Amino acid sequence: MAESRNRRPGNARYDRKGPTSDFGRKNFSSDSKKRGGKPEERKGFKSEPAKRTTYAAPVKDTEFENIEKENAVPEENDKLEGRNSIMEALKANRTINKLFIAKGEKEGSIRQIIAMARQKGIITTEVDKSILDGMSSTRSHQGVIAYVAVKDYVEVDDILAAAQEKGEPPFIIILDEISDPHNFGAILRTANAVGAHGVIIPKRRAIGLTSTVSKASAGAVEYVPVSRVTNISQTIEYLKKNNVWVVGTDSTGEKAFYESDLKGPMALVVGSEGEGMGKLVREKCDFVVNIPMKGEISSLNASVAAAIVMYEILKQRGK
Repeated sequence: MAESRNRRPGNARYDRKGPTSDFGRKNFSSDSKKRGGKPEERKGFKSEPAKRTTYAAPVKDTEFENIEKENAVPEENDKLEGRNSIMEALKANRTINKLFIAKGEKEGSIRQIIAMARQKGIITTEVDKSILDGMSSTRSHQGVIAYVAVKDYVEVDDILAAAQEKGEPPFIIILDEISDPHNFGAILRTANAVGAHGVIIPKRRAIGLTSTVSKASAGAVEYVPVSRVTNISQTIEYLKKNNVWVVGTDSTGEKAFYESDLKGPMALVVGSEGEGMGKLVREKCDFVVNIPMKGEISSLNASVAAAIVMYEILKQRGK
Protein backbone atom coordinates (compact mmCIF):
# COMPACT_ATOMS: atom_id res chain seq x y z
CA MET A 1 0.00 0.00 0.00
CA ALA A 2 1.42 3.41 -0.94
CA GLU A 3 2.72 5.64 1.84
CA SER A 4 0.81 8.90 2.38
CA ARG A 5 2.79 12.09 1.79
CA ASN A 6 3.00 15.66 2.99
CA ARG A 7 5.32 18.41 1.86
CA ARG A 8 8.28 19.17 4.04
CA PRO A 9 7.39 21.38 7.04
CA GLY A 10 8.62 24.91 7.63
CA ASN A 11 7.60 26.48 4.34
CA ALA A 12 4.21 28.08 3.80
CA ARG A 13 4.00 27.23 0.11
CA TYR A 14 3.94 23.53 0.86
CA ASP A 15 0.39 23.76 2.15
CA ARG A 16 -0.80 24.60 -1.38
CA LYS A 17 -2.36 27.88 -0.37
CA GLY A 18 -1.97 31.10 -2.32
CA PRO A 19 -1.94 31.56 -6.12
CA THR A 20 -2.70 28.43 -8.09
CA SER A 21 -3.35 27.57 -11.69
CA ASP A 22 -6.52 26.03 -13.12
CA PHE A 23 -5.18 22.55 -12.49
CA GLY A 24 -4.24 23.31 -8.87
CA ARG A 25 -6.01 22.74 -5.59
CA LYS A 26 -9.48 23.16 -7.09
CA ASN A 27 -9.14 20.04 -9.20
CA PHE A 28 -6.87 17.77 -7.16
CA SER A 29 -7.11 18.80 -3.51
CA SER A 30 -9.63 16.11 -2.59
CA ASP A 31 -7.12 13.43 -3.53
CA SER A 32 -4.43 15.12 -1.46
CA LYS A 33 -6.65 15.48 1.62
CA LYS A 34 -7.28 11.74 1.69
CA ARG A 35 -3.55 11.21 1.91
CA GLY A 36 -3.03 13.96 4.47
CA GLY A 37 -1.50 13.75 7.89
CA LYS A 38 0.88 15.79 9.97
CA PRO A 39 4.21 16.78 8.39
CA GLU A 40 6.16 15.13 11.19
CA GLU A 41 4.53 11.80 10.36
CA ARG A 42 6.36 11.65 7.04
CA LYS A 43 9.64 10.48 8.54
CA GLY A 44 10.17 7.86 5.93
CA PHE A 45 10.96 10.39 3.26
CA LYS A 46 13.79 12.09 5.16
CA SER A 47 17.28 11.19 4.07
CA GLU A 48 20.72 12.71 4.03
CA PRO A 49 21.62 14.80 0.98
CA ALA A 50 23.35 12.72 -1.64
CA LYS A 51 27.08 13.24 -1.96
CA ARG A 52 28.04 14.50 -5.36
CA THR A 53 31.53 14.67 -6.70
CA THR A 54 32.61 17.51 -8.94
CA TYR A 55 31.95 16.68 -12.59
CA ALA A 56 35.07 16.01 -14.56
CA ALA A 57 35.12 14.96 -18.20
CA PRO A 58 37.05 11.77 -18.94
CA VAL A 59 40.59 12.19 -20.21
CA LYS A 60 40.46 12.61 -23.98
CA ASP A 61 43.07 12.59 -26.74
CA THR A 62 42.38 16.13 -27.93
CA GLU A 63 41.28 19.42 -26.42
CA PHE A 64 38.28 19.47 -28.76
CA GLU A 65 36.98 16.21 -27.33
CA ASN A 66 37.15 17.71 -23.83
CA ILE A 67 35.21 20.75 -25.02
CA GLU A 68 32.72 18.39 -26.66
CA LYS A 69 32.11 16.48 -23.41
CA GLU A 70 31.90 19.63 -21.31
CA ASN A 71 29.27 21.20 -23.55
CA ALA A 72 27.44 18.05 -24.66
CA VAL A 73 28.05 18.90 -28.32
CA PRO A 74 25.77 17.02 -30.74
CA GLU A 75 26.68 15.44 -34.05
CA GLU A 76 27.59 17.17 -37.29
CA ASN A 77 24.17 17.20 -38.93
CA ASP A 78 22.98 19.49 -36.09
CA LYS A 79 25.61 22.08 -36.93
CA LEU A 80 25.72 25.46 -38.67
CA GLU A 81 28.99 27.13 -39.67
CA GLY A 82 29.84 30.63 -40.84
CA ARG A 83 28.62 34.10 -39.96
CA ASN A 84 25.91 34.51 -42.57
CA SER A 85 24.18 31.15 -41.95
CA ILE A 86 24.17 31.63 -38.19
CA MET A 87 23.03 35.24 -38.46
CA GLU A 88 20.07 34.19 -40.59
CA ALA A 89 19.27 31.34 -38.20
CA LEU A 90 19.14 33.82 -35.33
CA LYS A 91 16.93 36.19 -37.31
CA ALA A 92 14.57 33.31 -38.15
CA ASN A 93 14.36 32.37 -34.45
CA ARG A 94 15.87 28.95 -35.13
CA THR A 95 16.36 27.05 -31.85
CA ILE A 96 20.10 26.98 -31.12
CA ASN A 97 21.46 24.72 -28.38
CA LYS A 98 24.96 26.19 -28.13
CA LEU A 99 27.09 28.78 -29.88
CA PHE A 100 30.90 28.59 -30.10
CA ILE A 101 32.93 31.74 -30.86
CA ALA A 102 36.66 31.93 -31.52
CA LYS A 103 38.52 33.84 -28.81
CA GLY A 104 39.34 37.37 -29.88
CA GLU A 105 36.65 37.46 -32.58
CA LYS A 106 34.71 40.56 -31.56
CA GLU A 107 34.61 42.61 -34.74
CA GLY A 108 32.04 43.07 -37.48
CA SER A 109 29.10 40.68 -37.71
CA ILE A 110 30.46 38.52 -34.87
CA ARG A 111 29.57 41.27 -32.38
CA GLN A 112 26.01 41.31 -33.72
CA ILE A 113 25.79 37.50 -33.50
CA ILE A 114 26.97 37.55 -29.87
CA ALA A 115 24.52 40.31 -28.96
CA MET A 116 21.57 38.50 -30.57
CA ALA A 117 22.54 35.23 -28.91
CA ARG A 118 22.70 36.84 -25.47
CA GLN A 119 19.37 38.55 -26.04
CA LYS A 120 17.82 35.17 -26.83
CA GLY A 121 19.45 33.47 -23.84
CA ILE A 122 21.61 31.17 -26.00
CA ILE A 123 24.65 29.69 -24.26
CA THR A 124 27.78 31.14 -25.85
CA THR A 125 31.26 29.70 -25.29
CA GLU A 126 34.58 31.23 -26.36
CA VAL A 127 37.19 28.70 -27.49
CA ASP A 128 40.54 28.78 -29.26
CA LYS A 129 40.38 28.92 -33.04
CA SER A 130 42.10 25.52 -33.18
CA ILE A 131 39.13 24.04 -31.32
CA LEU A 132 36.72 25.42 -33.92
CA ASP A 133 39.00 24.02 -36.63
CA GLY A 134 38.55 20.60 -35.03
CA MET A 135 34.78 21.02 -34.88
CA SER A 136 34.43 22.30 -38.42
CA SER A 137 33.32 20.18 -41.34
CA THR A 138 33.54 22.92 -43.96
CA ARG A 139 36.91 24.33 -42.82
CA SER A 140 35.31 27.72 -43.34
CA HIS A 141 33.65 28.44 -40.00
CA GLN A 142 34.67 32.16 -39.94
CA GLY A 143 35.14 32.02 -36.19
CA VAL A 144 31.65 30.81 -35.26
CA ILE A 145 29.83 27.46 -35.07
CA ALA A 146 26.29 26.85 -33.80
CA TYR A 147 24.57 23.61 -32.82
CA VAL A 148 20.86 23.63 -33.47
CA ALA A 149 17.93 21.62 -32.12
CA VAL A 150 16.02 19.16 -34.32
CA LYS A 151 12.80 20.48 -32.80
CA ASP A 152 11.77 23.71 -31.07
CA TYR A 153 11.58 23.77 -27.30
CA VAL A 154 8.49 24.85 -25.40
CA GLU A 155 7.91 26.79 -22.18
CA VAL A 156 7.11 25.07 -18.87
CA ASP A 157 3.71 26.75 -18.99
CA ASP A 158 3.03 25.01 -22.32
CA ILE A 159 3.53 21.64 -20.63
CA LEU A 160 1.19 22.59 -17.80
CA ALA A 161 -1.36 23.87 -20.31
CA ALA A 162 -1.20 20.57 -22.23
CA ALA A 163 -2.18 18.69 -19.06
CA GLN A 164 -5.00 21.13 -18.40
CA GLU A 165 -6.35 20.78 -21.94
CA LYS A 166 -6.54 17.01 -21.47
CA GLY A 167 -8.24 17.41 -18.09
CA GLU A 168 -5.43 15.46 -16.41
CA PRO A 169 -3.15 16.19 -13.44
CA PRO A 170 0.29 17.17 -14.77
CA PHE A 171 2.78 14.35 -15.30
CA ILE A 172 6.23 15.81 -15.95
CA ILE A 173 9.73 14.35 -16.19
CA ILE A 174 12.68 16.51 -15.05
CA LEU A 175 16.17 15.45 -16.16
CA ASP A 176 19.04 16.74 -14.05
CA GLU A 177 22.10 16.94 -16.34
CA ILE A 178 21.49 13.88 -18.51
CA SER A 179 24.32 14.05 -21.05
CA ASP A 180 23.93 10.77 -22.96
CA PRO A 181 21.72 11.18 -26.06
CA HIS A 182 20.63 7.52 -26.03
CA ASN A 183 19.43 7.81 -22.43
CA PHE A 184 17.58 11.03 -23.25
CA GLY A 185 15.98 9.49 -26.32
CA ALA A 186 14.90 6.37 -24.41
CA ILE A 187 13.36 8.52 -21.68
CA LEU A 188 11.39 10.49 -24.27
CA ARG A 189 10.13 7.22 -25.74
CA THR A 190 8.91 5.98 -22.36
CA ALA A 191 7.49 9.40 -21.48
CA ASN A 192 5.30 9.20 -24.57
CA ALA A 193 4.28 5.62 -23.77
CA VAL A 194 3.07 6.49 -20.24
CA GLY A 195 1.30 9.68 -21.32
CA ALA A 196 3.63 12.20 -19.70
CA HIS A 197 2.81 15.77 -20.67
CA GLY A 198 6.40 16.92 -21.12
CA VAL A 199 10.07 16.77 -20.19
CA ILE A 200 12.21 19.52 -18.64
CA ILE A 201 15.98 19.71 -19.17
CA PRO A 202 18.66 22.27 -18.16
CA LYS A 203 20.48 24.46 -20.68
CA ARG A 204 23.92 23.65 -19.31
CA ARG A 205 25.76 20.34 -18.84
CA ALA A 206 23.05 18.39 -20.61
CA ILE A 207 22.32 17.02 -24.05
CA GLY A 208 19.72 18.90 -26.06
CA LEU A 209 17.38 17.80 -28.83
CA THR A 210 19.80 16.35 -31.38
CA SER A 211 19.32 13.93 -34.25
CA THR A 212 20.80 11.11 -32.14
CA VAL A 213 18.26 11.84 -29.41
CA SER A 214 15.50 11.85 -32.01
CA LYS A 215 16.61 8.50 -33.41
CA ALA A 216 16.94 6.94 -29.94
CA SER A 217 13.43 8.13 -29.10
CA ALA A 218 11.99 6.18 -32.07
CA GLY A 219 10.13 9.32 -33.13
CA ALA A 220 8.76 10.20 -29.67
CA VAL A 221 10.58 13.53 -29.85
CA GLU A 222 7.82 14.66 -32.22
CA TYR A 223 5.12 14.05 -29.60
CA VAL A 224 6.69 14.87 -26.23
CA PRO A 225 7.12 18.60 -25.50
CA VAL A 226 10.56 19.47 -24.12
CA SER A 227 11.28 22.63 -22.14
CA ARG A 228 14.85 23.85 -21.72
CA VAL A 229 15.37 25.96 -18.61
CA THR A 230 18.21 27.96 -17.09
CA ASN A 231 17.77 26.71 -13.53
CA ILE A 232 16.22 23.35 -12.58
CA SER A 233 15.87 24.26 -8.90
CA GLN A 234 13.92 27.43 -9.67
CA THR A 235 11.75 25.49 -12.10
CA ILE A 236 10.93 22.99 -9.35
CA GLU A 237 9.85 25.89 -7.13
CA TYR A 238 7.62 27.16 -9.92
CA LEU A 239 6.00 23.74 -10.34
CA LYS A 240 5.32 23.56 -6.61
CA LYS A 241 3.56 26.92 -6.74
CA ASN A 242 1.33 25.30 -9.35
CA ASN A 243 0.57 22.45 -6.95
CA VAL A 244 2.75 19.85 -8.61
CA TRP A 245 4.42 17.33 -6.30
CA VAL A 246 8.10 16.74 -7.04
CA VAL A 247 9.61 13.30 -6.39
CA GLY A 248 13.29 12.54 -6.76
CA THR A 249 14.92 9.20 -7.51
CA ASP A 250 18.05 8.14 -5.65
CA SER A 251 19.53 4.96 -4.19
CA THR A 252 19.52 6.60 -0.74
CA GLY A 253 15.78 7.28 -0.77
CA GLU A 254 14.35 5.59 2.34
CA LYS A 255 11.12 4.38 0.70
CA ALA A 256 10.78 2.19 -2.36
CA PHE A 257 8.97 3.81 -5.27
CA TYR A 258 6.10 1.32 -5.08
CA GLU A 259 5.54 2.10 -1.38
CA SER A 260 5.14 5.82 -2.05
CA ASP A 261 2.11 7.89 -3.03
CA LEU A 262 2.66 8.95 -6.64
CA LYS A 263 -0.88 9.97 -7.51
CA GLY A 264 -2.05 13.42 -8.56
CA PRO A 265 -0.02 16.18 -10.24
CA MET A 266 3.53 14.82 -10.28
CA ALA A 267 7.02 15.73 -11.53
CA LEU A 268 9.62 12.95 -11.51
CA VAL A 269 13.28 14.00 -11.22
CA VAL A 270 15.91 11.72 -12.77
CA GLY A 271 19.57 12.41 -11.99
CA SER A 272 22.55 12.26 -14.29
CA GLU A 273 24.42 9.11 -15.20
CA GLY A 274 26.74 8.04 -12.41
CA GLU A 275 26.16 11.13 -10.26
CA GLY A 276 22.45 11.25 -9.58
CA MET A 277 20.64 14.42 -8.60
CA GLY A 278 22.55 17.49 -7.51
CA LYS A 279 22.38 18.37 -3.82
CA LEU A 280 20.23 21.48 -4.31
CA VAL A 281 17.85 19.72 -6.69
CA ARG A 282 17.45 16.90 -4.19
CA GLU A 283 16.67 19.34 -1.39
CA LYS A 284 13.96 20.93 -3.52
CA CYS A 285 12.17 17.59 -4.01
CA ASP A 286 9.14 16.93 -1.79
CA PHE A 287 10.41 13.40 -1.21
CA VAL A 288 12.89 10.91 -2.66
CA VAL A 289 12.26 7.28 -3.57
CA ASN A 290 14.59 4.40 -4.32
CA ILE A 291 14.50 1.38 -6.61
CA PRO A 292 15.41 -1.75 -4.59
CA MET A 293 18.46 -3.57 -5.92
CA LYS A 294 18.88 -7.24 -4.91
CA GLY A 295 21.85 -8.27 -7.04
CA GLU A 296 25.52 -7.39 -7.12
CA ILE A 297 25.03 -4.38 -9.43
CA SER A 298 24.13 -1.32 -7.38
CA SER A 299 22.69 0.98 -10.01
CA LEU A 300 20.58 1.11 -13.17
CA ASN A 301 20.90 2.97 -16.43
CA ALA A 302 19.18 6.37 -16.07
CA SER A 303 16.59 5.61 -18.75
CA VAL A 304 15.77 2.23 -17.19
CA ALA A 305 15.37 3.72 -13.71
CA ALA A 306 13.17 6.48 -15.13
CA ALA A 307 10.98 3.95 -16.99
CA ILE A 308 10.42 1.84 -13.88
CA VAL A 309 9.15 4.77 -11.82
CA MET A 310 7.20 6.30 -14.71
CA TYR A 311 5.18 3.13 -15.06
CA GLU A 312 4.50 3.04 -11.32
CA ILE A 313 3.13 6.58 -11.61
CA LEU A 314 0.96 5.47 -14.53
CA LYS A 315 -0.27 2.49 -12.51
CA GLN A 316 -1.21 4.60 -9.51
CA ARG A 317 -2.88 7.26 -11.66
CA GLY A 318 -5.13 4.56 -13.08
CA LYS A 319 -6.52 3.68 -9.64
